[in-house]
Amino acid sequence: MAQRKVPVDQILDTLYQMYPDAHCELNYTTPFELLIATILSAQCTDKRVNEITGPLFQKFNKPEHFIHLTQEELEEHIKGLGLYKNKSKNILETCRILYEKYNGEVPQTHAELEALPGVGRKTANVVLSNAFGVPAIAVDTHVFRVANRLGLAKSDNVDEVERQLMKRIPREKWSDAHHWLIWHGRRVCAARNPKCDVCPLREMCTYAQAEAKKSRTPSTAAKQTKRTAAK
Repeated sequence: MAQRKVPVDQILDTLYQMYPDAHCELNYTTPFELLIATILSAQCTDKRVNEITGPLFQKFNKPEHFIHLTQEELEEHIKGLGLYKNKSKNILETCRILYEKYNGEVPQTHAELEALPGVGRKTANVVLSNAFGVPAIAVDTHVFRVANRLGLAKSDNVDEVERQLMKRIPREKWSDAHHWLIWHGRRVCAARNPKCDVCPLREMCTYAQAEAKKSRTPSTAAKQTKRTAAK
């Protein structure tokens, strides 16, 4: 059987129509604030991070503000988030490096960003894309799930999913597609109980079509019951 051709352009056009105003939902006013917010967002919702960074950034919004804090003092400000002890340690070390090596500015390359404590490729992509306008596709849990379900990517490896998306999606749409996929994952294509029945992408979606086929195929138990009843 020939492999199904994924209608990439149609999927992207539909996502744009669904989420024309999609954007980063972390609150920030500077590249530094976005960097800190993204570090804090690991295994946390953007909503919860915003609740913490609102009062935090009113007091501390530059590297030089943070480096005078002890780890315990910073922990008190962010203890409402998961992994707050490790995040506190990483943030303070990152702020020290930014202050001493980059004059308090956030660097603008993958290599420099990923060398900072607590910063991986996803965080670097978020910062480069949203703060500096560099085309990038940050693969978080929503992008990973939705991309695989739609057939835009096929891999259980985050880095490979990013590579496949970058290959299939035009470079000028990378950053927008990142936001579209996140918004779709949060609003329609949930990890559990995705709303396939109301999703405008269901006819193009590999996952939705497979699930629909399952529902149309009688189960083995049902077939056995039917055969028994016929005897």
